[in-house]
Amino acid sequence: MMTGRHTVEQHRHTVEGTDPGLFVEVHEPAADAGLRPVLLIHGFSSSSKLNWADSGWITTLQEAGRRIITVDLPGHGRSHSPEDLDSYTPSRIRADLLQIVTDAGARPLRDGDPSTGLDVIGYSLGSRLAWEFGATQPDLVHRIVLGGPSSADPLAAFDLAAAQRHLADGTPIEDESTNGLLKMAQLLPSNNLFAMLSLIEAIKGEPFDPAEAAPHMPLLLVAGEKDERAATMPELATLAAQRGGMVESLVIPGRTHTNVITSRAFKEAAIEFLGV
Repeated sequence: MMTGRHTVEQHRHTVEGTDPGLFVEVHEPAADAGLRPVLLIHGFSSSSKLNWADSGWITTLQEAGRRIITVDLPGHGRSHSPEDLDSYTPSRIRADLLQIVTDAGARPLRDGDPSTGLDVIGYSLGSRLAWEFGATQPDLVHRIVLGGPSSADPLAAFDLAAAQRHLADGTPIEDESTNGLLKMAQLLPSNNLFAMLSLIEAIKGEPFDPAEAAPHMPLLLVAGEKDERAATMPELATLAAQRGGMVESLVIPGRTHTNVITSRAFKEAAIEFLGV
């Protein structure tokens, strides 16, 4: 079966202030459906390969005729791990994402031309970034799918000092959430722990406030039934609806925050939602 070309592009940004060390891939469809590209934004301590390739998303989207743009966040996957804290701030990441999709050919929305604009799928931390990206780029973003979203930022409550003590001398971490996130970050050999902690510190400096800037384009919110973070998903739906956006929600039975990404029902719902 033909799966189409798979081009790898390491974008070297020429625009001042954008990050040249982010690893970007552009995946071409088997047969182009003529629709706008899809940007995929992975979660904390993951990568485009883990989040989107290994779970079947890229192949499924290609088979649906979609052109896909993936990027590894700073300190993740095959991207580099800058030493300056500014590279990890959500606002800087959003600016880099804008440059990346522009480099990859995404154009502002134009009525009557379905090849213009950009669809965005975010997962976990990627959902937070996608929410803010849509809110700040209304002329570019057409529709957004948020997987495992939450109105609260789980990284905001991370106890940085306790994590640093634990890494330095093994002092146990009392906070369960902090302990779990650090263990998750340590599971992947490719993760740079310094970069993970820098990202968390930068996110704490720009806490997520979904009410401050909410996207007004159509949204699909998806969570596993057993994902405790999904309890706040209705708050996001309400905020987006108040901005006049169309909102759909899907809860997938038996799935958790970790494994909802592999759900066929999630993929099918996203493809249908974005295929307009």
